[in-house]
Amino acid sequence: MPDNRTGTNYNNYVNSLRTDYARDLERRVRNEAEAEGEQPPAGTNRVERVHWYIKDNARQHKTIKYDLIHDTNSPKPVLRRGLTFYLAIRFINDFSVDKDRVVLNLKFGPKPSVPKGTMAVLVVQNTKFTRTKDDWDCRIDPGTRGKDLVLQVYIPASVMVGIWRLDVRTGLQDPNVSRAMHLYSDQTDCFVLFNPWCKDDAVYLEDDGKRDEYVLNDKGKVYVGTFRNRRGRPWAYGQFDDVVLPVAVYLLELSQVADPERGNPVRVVRAVSAAVNESDEGGVLIGRWDGEYSDGTAPYKWTGSARILQEYVANGYSPVKYGQCWVFSAVVTTICRALGIPSRSVTNFVSAHDTNSSLTIDKFFDKDGNEIEGGPDGDNWDSIWNFHVWNDVWMARNDLPPGYGGWQAIDATPQEESDHKMQCGPVSLTAIRRGDIGLNYDAPFVFAEVNADIMHWGQDEESAWGWSRMRINKFHIGRSILTKAVGHDDDEGEADQEDLVEEYKNAEGTNAERLAIHNAVRGSRRAQQYYDYKKDAKEDVDFDLIEIDKIKVGQPFQVKVVATNKSNEERKIMAFLSARSVYYTGVNAQLIKKAEGNFVLPPNKSEDVALTVEYNEYWKKMVEQCMMKIYAICRVQETGQTWTEEDDFQAEKATLDIQVPAEVKVKTQCEVTFSFQNPLDMPLTECHLSVDGAGLTRPRSINIEREVPAKGLFSHTISFLPRIHGERKLIATFNAKELFDINGHKTINVLKKEE
Repeated sequence: MPDNRTGTNYNNYVNSLRTDYARDLERRVRNEAEAEGEQPPAGTNRVERVHWYIKDNARQHKTIKYDLIHDTNSPKPVLRRGLTFYLAIRFINDFSVDKDRVVLNLKFGPKPSVPKGTMAVLVVQNTKFTRTKDDWDCRIDPGTRGKDLVLQVYIPASVMVGIWRLDVRTGLQDPNVSRAMHLYSDQTDCFVLFNPWCKDDAVYLEDDGKRDEYVLNDKGKVYVGTFRNRRGRPWAYGQFDDVVLPVAVYLLELSQVADPERGNPVRVVRAVSAAVNESDEGGVLIGRWDGEYSDGTAPYKWTGSARILQEYVANGYSPVKYGQCWVFSAVVTTICRALGIPSRSVTNFVSAHDTNSSLTIDKFFDKDGNEIEGGPDGDNWDSIWNFHVWNDVWMARNDLPPGYGGWQAIDATPQEESDHKMQCGPVSLTAIRRGDIGLNYDAPFVFAEVNADIMHWGQDEESAWGWSRMRINKFHIGRSILTKAVGHDDDEGEADQEDLVEEYKNAEGTNAERLAIHNAVRGSRRAQQYYDYKKDAKEDVDFDLIEIDKIKVGQPFQVKVVATNKSNEERKIMAFLSARSVYYTGVNAQLIKKAEGNFVLPPNKSEDVALTVEYNEYWKKMVEQCMMKIYAICRVQETGQTWTEEDDFQAEKATLDIQVPAEVKVKTQCEVTFSFQNPLDMPLTECHLSVDGAGLTRPRSINIEREVPAKGLFSHTISFLPRIHGERKLIATFNAKELFDINGHKTINVLKKEE
C-alpha cells in the first residue's frame, strides 16, 4: 500500500468503514428476516423515533458536565446505574396500552444474552415498578398521551458499564390476532456508568466532599520531586471531555474483559491498569525513562490527559509516545473518574522496586566497598525510585474476606508482570497495612513499595552463601505518600496536599509496623531467607551523611560525611564520595564528580570529609526532574566495618507566571500571558509551551519561534474563548533544550455571558 495511504487518520477511516459496513449489513439482514417471517397485520403501531431526555436525565444522574451530552449534532445519553431515567417513544399512531404491545430490549456488547445479564427484556404494561432492585424495570409515566409513550426505566446497580443500545418491538396485545412484531433499532449509544452516589453500587462512597473530589473534580495535582522537596504538578484530568468516555469504553474492549464482568469494578480497574500502558494490548501510552524522546513527546511536556487521548484517537488508536509513572497515573485517574469510579493519584516518595519478591531492597558490595551492579548473580536489579505514582480506587471487595473494601491500589506503570500482563492491583490498602500479602491482587509488590527494608551485603568468605549482611535500614522506604487533599486547591504552594502514610502503613518503628513486616515475611519464603541472616561485625566508628534538602539552580553544594571514632584506638578509613545526576527512578544518568582517599581518625575524635560541586560542574549533566544522588562509602581497615549511605535532592527551578484578565466570561475572547525569568547564563533555544485547561480551551502545543536571552524574560500571550462557566484551572509547562519542566497554573473564575 502506498505510504500516503497510511497517515494519521487512515486507521480511523478504515475502522469507521468497518463499523458502518457491519452495522448496515446487520440492519439489512434483520430487515430481510423480518420481511420473510410473519408480518404484523396492517394498522399495527410502529415506532417513529425515540427521545432520550438527555439533559434532563443527566442532571438527575450527575453527568451534566460530560461534553457528549452537549454535542449539537449527535448528543449521547450518559447515565449512572442504580437510578431511573426517562425515555419517550413516538409512534406513527396514538398509543394505547390496551391495544399496543411494546417490548424494550436493552442490549450490551456484540452478543447480548439474557442469561449473561447483557440483555434486558422489559414488557411495557404497568404504571408502577414491579420488579426487584436487582432487575431492570420500567413503568408508564403519566405524561403519556397521544402518539408519545413516556417511560421511566430503572437501571440495576450491578449492570455492565459501557455502551447499551435499545431495540423497541411493537405488536398487538391480543395474541389471537397476531404474535408478529415490528422492530425498531435505535442507533443511540447510551453510556451507563458506575454510581458512587448509590448505596447498592460496589463503588458507593458516602462522603459528599470525597465524591466531589474523586469523581467530579476534573483538575488536580500529581506530586513529584524528592521526599524533602515535594511539589504538586498541576494536571488537567478532563474526564468530561468528549474524547475521554469513548476511549474508556474502548480500553475495556481492548483489555478483553468479558462482557458479564464489566459491572465488576475489581475486573474493570485491573483491566484499566493494563490498558493504559501499551505493553500487552497496545494501549494508550508507551513508557520511556532514558531521556531520549525525539520521536515523540517528552513526559514532562504533558499537562493533561485530554491531549494524550486525542493523539491516541487521531493516530488510529496507536500508543502515544511517551509516558512515565505520573503520566500513566493521571490518565488512569481520568479514565476511572469518567467511568464513575472514585480515583486519586498517589505518590510514594522513596519507593522500592522489589524485583525478586524478597520484600527487601538489596545492594551488594565487594571487599573494597564498590557496589556490584546486578548483585552476585547479575539478576538482582532492585531499585529505589525517588518517587513513584500509582492510583487508589474506591470499591467494595466482595471477592475478599470482610474488612478489605475501601481504597485499593492499582498501577498502570509497566514494571513487573502479573498474570502474564503488565498490570497491578487492585490490592486492598487494609491488606497492605496489615501485611496480608496473600490476598489478591499483587499485594507483595505494593507492600514492598512502601515497606521494604534496605539491606547492604558484603563479600564474606566465611559465609556459606559468600555474603553477609552489613547493614539494614528499616526506616527509609515509603517516607511520605501524598495525594491532593479533598476540597483544597492551592495555586501558590503545597497546602493542598494530604499524606496517606497512615492508610498504607503503621508508624515507622512501632510494634504494629514491625508486626506487619513479620506478617508479610511469614508469607514469603524468599523473604524468610533474606531476613534470616545475622550480623555480628564490630562497629566502633559512626558515620553521618549530611542531607541536602534542595538547592537553587546556580548554587554549589557539598557531599559531606562526619566520621566519629568511638574507640580508644586510631582508625584508618577509606572514603569514597560521589555525586550523580539521576532519573527519578533511581537510575544513574551521569557522574558529576567523585573523590576518594584515606585518612586516619584519632581515638574519640570526629572529622569531616567533603566534596564540593560547583554549578558549572553539574548543570549540563542534569536530566529531567533535575535530581541528584550523593553517595558515600566508608570502610574501616582495622575492623572491616563498611558503611554506606545515599541521599537524593533536587535543583529547584523557576515557576511560570500566568496573568489573566480581571474578568473572564464564557464565549468571550480571553488573553492570557505566560512568563518567567531565565535563571541561566545562556540563552534558551528550541522553546515550547504546553497549555491545558478543561472547560477553557482544548489542549495546545505551541512552538516558540525565538530564543530567550541569558538571564532574560520569557513572555508569550495566547487567546481563547472559554467554553464552560465556573471555576476552571489553566495549566502550562515551558520547555527548552537547556531548561525544561517550568510549570505554572492559575485558577480562573469564568462568568456566564450576559444575555
